[in-house]
Amino acid sequence: MFSRRNIGSAALAILGFLPLAIAAGTGSLGPFDSAAAWLGGLGRAAGILGLSFFLLAAIISVRLPGVDAHFGGLTRLWNIHHALGAASFLLLMGHPLLLAFAAAGASPRAAAAVLFPGPGEWSVWAGWAALAVMTAFLAPTFSFFGAPDYQRWKSLHALSGAALVLGVAHALPLGRSLPGRWGAAIWAGGGALALLSFAYRMAIARFVGRKSYRVCRVDAIGRGVVELSLKPDGELLAYRPGQFVYLTPLDDGLARGRGEEHPYTVSSSPREPVLRIAIKDLGDATHALQTAAVGSRALVEGPYGGIFPPGEKEARELWIAGGIGLTPFLGRVRGLSADRPADIHLIYCVQDETRAHFLQELEGAAAKVPGFKLTMHFFAREGPLNAAFLRSRCPDLRGRDVYVCGPIPLIDGARRELRGAGVPASRIHSEDLAWL
Repeated sequence: MFSRRNIGSAALAILGFLPLAIAAGTGSLGPFDSAAAWLGGLGRAAGILGLSFFLLAAIISVRLPGVDAHFGGLTRLWNIHHALGAASFLLLMGHPLLLAFAAAGASPRAAAAVLFPGPGEWSVWAGWAALAVMTAFLAPTFSFFGAPDYQRWKSLHALSGAALVLGVAHALPLGRSLPGRWGAAIWAGGGALALLSFAYRMAIARFVGRKSYRVCRVDAIGRGVVELSLKPDGELLAYRPGQFVYLTPLDDGLARGRGEEHPYTVSSSPREPVLRIAIKDLGDATHALQTAAVGSRALVEGPYGGIFPPGEKEARELWIAGGIGLTPFLGRVRGLSADRPADIHLIYCVQDETRAHFLQELEGAAAKVPGFKLTMHFFAREGPLNAAFLRSRCPDLRGRDVYVCGPIPLIDGARRELRGAGVPASRIHSEDLAWL
C-alpha cells in the first residue's frame, strides 16, 4: 500500500535512475554491437548511476525535521543514505575499470590511456581524486573494517564536500554520458543542491536548526540510567510522543562528549514545560552524561522519527518495550489522563527486576488511568518473549495495533512471534535503538 512513508523512497528511486534513463533514451550509452561496446556502455552506466546516487545521498543528509516522515522516519532515511553511499562507491569504482576493459580490445596501451591519461586531462584526474576522497571517508563504514568510531566517522564525512566538487568537475566537461543541456542541468543542478545540503548540515544548522536549553534537573533512575530535564532558553520544542532529538551538551565539566551531538528519544509528554530525555550508559558520551551538571547548557535539534503516527486517535494498542526502548512510550504514558480512558496494553521486557526502570511510575499510571494495563516480562525468569506469552497476557492482540521498540533482537523476535500469533504485518510498527 502506498502511503506517506513511501513518498520519499519512490521519489528517490525515480530521481536516482532518471539520468540513466535519459542517457539510454538519447543513445549516449552507445551501440551494443560488440563485447567492447557492451563493456563501454556498462562503464558509462556505472558512472551515471554512481554519481546520481552520490548526489542523492548528499541531498538527503540535510536532516531537516519533518522530511524524514516521508521516508518512514529518520532511522530508515539514514539506512537509505548509507545504501546510496555504498552503492555509489562500488559503481564509481567499477566505472573506470569497465571503460579500461572496453579499450583493452584495441590495445593494452589504449586501456592504460583510459585509466591514466596525459596531464592535460584534468577532468579525468578530478574523477580519480573524487574516488580517492570517497575511499577515505566511505571505506571505514563497511563492516569489513569493524565498527567505526562515531566521532571519527562524522569527521571523515566532512570530506564528502570535496568529493562532490571533484565528482561534478569530472562529469560536466566530458559530456559523453549526458550530452547537451542534460548534463549541465542534471550534474550542475544536482551538484549545487547536494553542496547546499552539505553546507547546511556541516555549518548552517548549528546556528538556525538548534534550540538552546539548560539542564534543570538530573534524576538517577537506576543503574546506568539517568533522566535529564531541560528547560528552554526560548520557545519549547514542539514534538510528538515517541520522537527523538539530537542533543549537544555544552557542559565544560564533562569528561567526554562536550560539543558532540547524539540522538536520544524524548521521554516527556509534549504537555510538560520541560524536555525530558532518559539516557542509558552505553559509551563514553552517555557515561559522561550520567553526571551532567544542573545549569549547564545544551543544544537540541529536531524532532525526528516517531514510532507513533501523527495525530491522536482512539485505538486499541499493544506496546512491547525492551529495556531503554521504553522511552518512546513514556511520553504517551505521561500524557495519559485519569479522566480520559485508554485501551493500551504495555508489555515491558527486561532481564530482571533490577533493570525495570520507571516501574513505579508505570504501575501508578496503570492504577490511575482506566484502560491502561502493564505486564512485566523478565527474560531471566521466563526466557525469550514468545507467542504463547503474548496470547496469554493479551488475548485480543490480533485486533490491536502493535508498537515495538528496543534492541534489534527483541524487535526481530517480537515480529516473528506476533506474526505467528496471527497479527497482520500491517499492524506491527517498530523502531530500533541501534543508533543510540
